[in-house]
Parts: sequence; C-alpha cells; structure tokens
Amino acid sequence: MHDRMTKKDIARMEEEIEYRRLVVRREALEAVKEARAQGDLSENFEYHAAKKDKNLNESRIRYLERMIKTAQIIESDSNADEAGLDNTVTVYYVDDDETETFKLVTTVRGNSLKGMISIDSPMGQAVLGHKKGDRVSVKVNADYSYDVIIKNIENTVDDGTDSLRKF
Repeated sequence: MHDRMTKKDIARMEEEIEYRRLVVRREALEAVKEARAQGDLSENFEYHAAKKDKNLNESRIRYLERMIKTAQIIESDSNADEAGLDNTVTVYYVDDDETETFKLVTTVRGNSLKGMISIDSPMGQAVLGHKKGDRVSVKVNADYSYDVIIKNIENTVDDGTDSLRKF
C-alpha cells in the first residue's frame, strides 16, 4: 500500500534526507573514526555505539527514500465547509457527552498525542469530507462503531511546525 502524502510532506522528507546526508552522516563517520582510534574494537563500547548510530541514520535515509518513491501524492485542498487535510475539527462524542479537537493530517504526520489525526485512521476516514453538523459513524472494527457530530471545522494553515524530522 502506498502512503498518501502531500507535496509538502515530500518536501519535508527530502529536507530531512539532505540534512541526514550532509550533517548527520558526517558527524556519525567522525564519531566512528574517533572511537576506532581508541584501540581494541572488540571491547570498545564507543565504537559499537557509533557504528549503531551511523547505521540507524543510513536506515532512516533509505526508509525516507522508499516512502517518497512509493508515495501517492494527494492535494490538501477541500471545500471551505468540509473537513479536509490540515483542517482543525471539533467533534462531539454522542455516547460520552464530550468534545475533542484535532487536526486532520496525512499518515506520516499523524501524532495523536499532539492532536494530529491521520486521514487513514477510523476517525479521520469518518469525518473527512463531511460538514459541520453532520453525524458520522466511526467504524473501529467489524463489531464496534460509535457516533460523533462535527461541531466545528477550521481551515488551518500548515506552518511546518509539525515537521517529520526525527533526529
């Protein structure tokens, strides 16, 4: 399955790859070189830790390149009155008598702890494309679903503060 990403997501990933190639890779190679110079490599913890860090950086670069290569590019525009990408949505949980506010984002930017819900999650799929006042059913699995009412939709600007960078 291809991850759905916006052009901004791709640009952020390319920015991270560039940073990792030019900065992190150089620092990791220098750390390996310094640790190797300390002598016996079989019992040199610094050498093994530096090699591990270098390999993690290279793995992250390959992962990002694969994500970009297999990405399905989507547009972030939606009608002004519909829940769409980068919109902040407030929903009312009918069963719990509670409200929650979150931002709809692509899968690679999803972070529920920061209030960023993926459009591929059950909640994201349920509210995407619906309007204020709509009652939608969030299907968690074949046996369980619940209803929410969309209370508010705000068009928010993606300012880049929810960067993908993981270094």
